[in-house]
Amino acid sequence: MPLSEHEQRMLEQIERALYAEDPKFANTVRQTNPKVHYKRWIIKASIGFVLGVCLLMGGVIAKAPAIGAIGFIVMLACTLWGLSGWRRVVGSSPDAGGGGTPQPRQRRQQRPGMMNRFEERWRRRQEGDQ
Repeated sequence: MPLSEHEQRMLEQIERALYAEDPKFANTVRQTNPKVHYKRWIIKASIGFVLGVCLLMGGVIAKAPAIGAIGFIVMLACTLWGLSGWRRVVGSSPDAGGGGTPQPRQRRQQRPGMMNRFEERWRRRQEGDQ
């Protein structure tokens, strides 16, 4: 949803005040792209994953299951870290399908089944119809 003219003017006024108050900070904030930060997460997670693979293989070769387990845990942690960074890189793009306003969930289609019969019986008991 685009900003109204009033909101645009207010935003520009805030930006001018920020530049007047602390130009160094304003330049730093303007030049920082959050995607770059999350891409660094992905790179670090990839390096950690490779390190985990090396630990896992080293544990297998040295016949030390503790080192292999540590390697597996490092791989798992780095995978989760990299995936969270990936989701943020993909999700923070303006052309992503999300848009910013969550869509209301659609109700599942009611189908006749055991649970529906139980719910219907329960409803009748609560209403006193039995």
